[in-house]
Amino acid sequence: MPAGAQAAQCNYTDLDVVVLGSGGPELSDKRASTGYLVRENGKARFIIDFGAGASLNFERVGGSIKDLEALLFTHFHVDHSNDLPALVKASFFSERERDLPIYGPTGNHTIPTTPEFIERHFGEQGVYPYLSDFLTGDAAFSLKPIAVNADKAQPQLFETQIGGFTLKAIPVEHGLLPSLGWRIEKNGCSVTVSGDTSNTGKTLDILAENTDIFIAHNAVPESSKDSIALKLHMPPSEIGRIARKTKSRSLVLSHFMHRTENAKPSTTSAIRQSYKGPLSFAEDCDIYSLKSGMKTGSCKQ
Repeated sequence: MPAGAQAAQCNYTDLDVVVLGSGGPELSDKRASTGYLVRENGKARFIIDFGAGASLNFERVGGSIKDLEALLFTHFHVDHSNDLPALVKASFFSERERDLPIYGPTGNHTIPTTPEFIERHFGEQGVYPYLSDFLTGDAAFSLKPIAVNADKAQPQLFETQIGGFTLKAIPVEHGLLPSLGWRIEKNGCSVTVSGDTSNTGKTLDILAENTDIFIAHNAVPESSKDSIALKLHMPPSEIGRIARKTKSRSLVLSHFMHRTENAKPSTTSAIRQSYKGPLSFAEDCDIYSLKSGMKTGSCKQ
């Protein structure tokens, strides 16, 4: 069954998504690396990915670590996870007392599974052993890593409920690296984040069904002949096809690189061959309403 088969019309005005980072791994794009924040009534609820610079924009938008229900990771490339240690350290100075779930993909020979990834960072033998209290139970709260099956050969839709929200994830194709797409729902409203993927297995066609905002990563231009990049990322024409097939109400492009930053006209043209709905090119700190699907402000203002 499609992830949004039972979705109702979004009439809940209190949900929005903040683009904490709209860039990729490059350090010369004047963008923070990938990250998104889902808020309810202005309070931080879920972070999806947390790349370099995302923590600064989390601060700019007034996010509180105390309010978070969970952290969700699409995968553990540096540009999607590098600010996690900063958040864990900062939480020491917060008022948080309840455990913090961290959802991410299972691993393989290229990268550890989520619990091992967290252990290698914050365990007593990890990179930051001085933060190990967050795993041993000696801090005010504990990190609770949870691995979500990222087997793209036999993809299954993951679903769980937390804090009145429904979380859904599905394996996506990103070369050798286990990766997930994520969807967050409440009261008939939803946002879907593609993660980095070529969508070869068409799993986003399931996850993004009837979503209110589809955030798709635009890391390769339509003109790309780079066979390696195309195994990792989807071209704009595929993004447009998905948005049309899933009846996404609004499409927001993100995770730009130099090769796509200057290709916005051709990107728009390729997407418009299939998708005629609202289309936005994200900037850091953009805020989008799930009800309208449109940009409502910026945390830089």
